[in-house]
Amino acid sequence: MSADTLSAPPRAVRFRGALLPLALFALLAVVPFVAGALGQPFYVSLFTRIMIFAVAALALDLVLGYGGMVSLGHAAYMGVGAYAIGILSFHGVDSGWLQWPLGIGAAALAALVIGALSLRTRGVYFIMITLAFAQMLYYTANALSTYGGDDGMTLWGRSSFSGLVKLSDARTFYWIVFAVLALSYLGLRRVVASKFGRVLRGCKENERRMAAIGYNTALYKLAAFVLSGALAGLSGVLLANHTEFVSPAYMSWVRSGDLIVMVVIGGLGTLHGPIAGAVLVLVLEEVLSKLTQHWWLIFGPLIVLTVWRAKGGVVRLFGGRA
Repeated sequence: MSADTLSAPPRAVRFRGALLPLALFALLAVVPFVAGALGQPFYVSLFTRIMIFAVAALALDLVLGYGGMVSLGHAAYMGVGAYAIGILSFHGVDSGWLQWPLGIGAAALAALVIGALSLRTRGVYFIMITLAFAQMLYYTANALSTYGGDDGMTLWGRSSFSGLVKLSDARTFYWIVFAVLALSYLGLRRVVASKFGRVLRGCKENERRMAAIGYNTALYKLAAFVLSGALAGLSGVLLANHTEFVSPAYMSWVRSGDLIVMVVIGGLGTLHGPIAGAVLVLVLEEVLSKLTQHWWLIFGPLIVLTVWRAKGGVVRLFGGRA
């Protein structure tokens, strides 16, 4: 058997892995056209929501899949980004040039403070402290009676960009979210392929060794945590504009659990895996909820079966790689 024959399977695996992200984005790109042909605008709204959560899942994969940091409160940064939009809208500020940077910045600042304190711990303690901080933000949002409290708050409208784009148009907003997802994916691929990404993965594998050879591991992990929080905040900005509504439910621990499920089912440390996971989880949720109000009784075993049969996530079945 020749050396070329021996190397063929790995080459084929790499080829399939490269095709999967392209297939995912091609699928998302044709949705508006298929929805238009079928006369079903609902699919545009559904897949806009899916892509927004895919951005949040990408953010979580950076710290969970590449950094080994199990954050059980990542939805809090989505909520912070969403509430920044809601509060500014409540006070009559509808300029996206102001709303969006402030939403992302507020989420990054929250991630900086929470990360600086949480990263002093390890293991289950890190999980619990991220959950505790997220719940603090959740109950704070519940207590904001001026901004709707636990009932949430309806926005006056979507962000305005000086007439350059009309976010009120469903298709236009779809393509903006698509562009954000694509740029987030490509940007994070550059990050994880850089020296920063290699150090981050080294911290996940053996943090003591990385510290011993001179890297400030705490600083690298905190930088990744803040970047992840900012990206999750961007998803919250998009979600607030999509629903034209903000609610404390956006930052609940249940929502954080949903993001972890998307990342794990899709494939940890792959980036395109969380996108596939978001599509799979939210489409299944939509389909099963139409069949029965007890859809979780079906959805739960399906998650267990998927994780059991597709170890490493569904993208691994297609040769997906980081």
